[in-house]
Amino acid sequence: MPRLGGKYKDIEIEVTSKPVAEYQCDEYFELELPVAPAVMVGDEIVVEGSNVTQDEVEAVICRCLGLPQPEPEKKGILGRLFGK
Repeated sequence: MPRLGGKYKDIEIEVTSKPVAEYQCDEYFELELPVAPAVMVGDEIVVEGSNVTQDEVEAVICRCLGLPQPEPEKKGILGRLFGK
């Protein structure tokens, strides 16, 4: 997330980390927030209850800012070697 905050200056990144017990209490569910772990961009829930790739988060950020979505970065050694 910090890398994306540096790349897109118009956004503010806030990271909230709490013990698991706090996410599983009645008070948390009453807030109608997504199930942790979660990523939100503005009011849009990108993912909840699972992990997400940086490419997915960046695509949503670009959509919210009205920017073209970037090409996903090439992954793995074979992708870097063969350009796939």
